[in-house]
Amino acid sequence: MYIHTSKTQKVLRILLGLFMVFAAIGHLTFDRAEFQAQVPNWVPLSKDLVVILSGIAELSLGLAMVFLKKYRIETGIALAVFYVLIFPGNIAQYVNGTDAFGLDTDRKRLIRLFFQPVLILWALWSTGAWKYLFNKKETKKNHD
Repeated sequence: MYIHTSKTQKVLRILLGLFMVFAAIGHLTFDRAEFQAQVPNWVPLSKDLVVILSGIAELSLGLAMVFLKKYRIETGIALAVFYVLIFPGNIAQYVNGTDAFGLDTDRKRLIRLFFQPVLILWALWSTGAWKYLFNKKETKKNHD
């Protein structure tokens, strides 16, 4: 799959990838307890295991965003799906009033919820996945 992306999209794709690598490092080291606070109680695994596994996923996706240009559309879709999958943790943090990462009021936790769709759109747009998924006619013309 190939979709041409602009320099702005490329820069923002790499920036998002670096953000994911940094978040992954936090998951696996210095912010582990903060991330554990976001894991919903209903998840049937240990909170530490969930944080470690999500950290590995974030590291893989972040590195792919930066280095796997050939698979950037697939990576953008995978990252968007990842953001959807972790959204229940953000909802649980809000509903349960859990303090983590400076989100120490209901208002801050509520505002945080509105950033998840931004991350999803960022992942799709910066990789060309948005155009691939939602503009099939133009994508097909580019392959003919």
